[in-house]
Amino acid sequence: MGTGRLDLVPATADLLRFSTVGSVDDGKSTLIGRMLFDSKEIFEDQLAAIERASLKRGDGYLNLALLTDGLRAEREQGITIDVAYRYFATPRRKFIIADTPGHVQYTRNMITGGSTADLSIVLIDARLGVVEQTRRHAVIASLLGIGHLVVCVNKLDLVDFEAAAFERARHDFRAFAEGLDGIRSVTYIPISALQGDNVVRPTDRMPWYDGPTLLGFLETVDVADSTDWNHRRLPVQWVIRPMSERYHDYRAAAGRIEGGIWRPGDEVIALPSGGRSWIRSIDTFDGPLEQAYPPLSVALTLEDDLDVGRGELLVGPDGLPTITTELRAIVCWMTETPLTVGRRYELKAATRTVRAIVTAIEYRLDINTLARIEGVDQLELNEIGLVTLHLSAPLAVDAYRDNRATGSFILIDEASFATAGAGMIALD
Repeated sequence: MGTGRLDLVPATADLLRFSTVGSVDDGKSTLIGRMLFDSKEIFEDQLAAIERASLKRGDGYLNLALLTDGLRAEREQGITIDVAYRYFATPRRKFIIADTPGHVQYTRNMITGGSTADLSIVLIDARLGVVEQTRRHAVIASLLGIGHLVVCVNKLDLVDFEAAAFERARHDFRAFAEGLDGIRSVTYIPISALQGDNVVRPTDRMPWYDGPTLLGFLETVDVADSTDWNHRRLPVQWVIRPMSERYHDYRAAAGRIEGGIWRPGDEVIALPSGGRSWIRSIDTFDGPLEQAYPPLSVALTLEDDLDVGRGELLVGPDGLPTITTELRAIVCWMTETPLTVGRRYELKAATRTVRAIVTAIEYRLDINTLARIEGVDQLELNEIGLVTLHLSAPLAVDAYRDNRATGSFILIDEASFATAGAGMIALD
């Protein structure tokens, strides 16, 4: 089976998904607002609404942060709480931005926003330098498989555009980032998001810097495609069985393709049940396809009447995932009730849900030093550790580094039904 990615999905090359991370008040929302404003990506009614809101708040200037701070609570408090997604395009590229919150208690939202990002912009206040939340977000970005970071040292207008402030932040972050696995490149850009220096247009107020503007860099950066084009993966979301005379014998397994190239005639294995068949057709709302690939949502009809339901993982015969009832995973804990050894949770991986019990915490990661602290029996809110879990039923999984969709899961509190943690599977 040929993969032939370039002739299949040429449009993916000009789309960049990125998130903004950093500590509170580092200027993430202002940066995105500035980028959209200077790129002329704000509609007149949006601009008018921002002007009215800025006047009402008594800001004394056009507060571009209000463009992404859409919740009333966010506008009143001047902080980002939820993840705000924005879409814009330049002649050179299309972008999807995830503006994530900086407050510690909203770390879970930062994980959500970064889970699909190809690149993260890490903001640092030039006056404060690298702080704990900067380090926490950088660690999470590396764990999420975001291999490219752009460190923007912001608010240089408040330190008279001094090169020394930029160099201090760059030196401190570089020393910390050397200990992070999975980070392939780090680029440093000095900016003033409030005034627009080096965001979309270059500035003459930092003659000591001769690198690209932030937008110029984002338009040209080459990020490695994290999609697994070689191993077919399709978590079954539901089975389509129309109750009508015309389609009385129609049965299709529907879901979003998370890996590989799919064609009619390909062999399919349903896991963990182990049933085998061949693809009869690949159907969509717009009609059948001769081939399909991530991230298309499709409905597969099979030659055999397999007992396939929600939670099954359809795969190809080559490069099979691991079927297991024991998991080792890096877990980011996101609720005030600690994760403890012996506690039971619901575990949701792709479309399959099983029960899980925590059997051990191998170590907790110290965010500041990256040291592995052993001998712990719980993870507190916002802590990260390597955890082992025993599952109530077999699960077909990949390592997170190989496939984000089939290598990740969430833990759900059985009492409150709240998402308590996010896990990234480590199979070795």
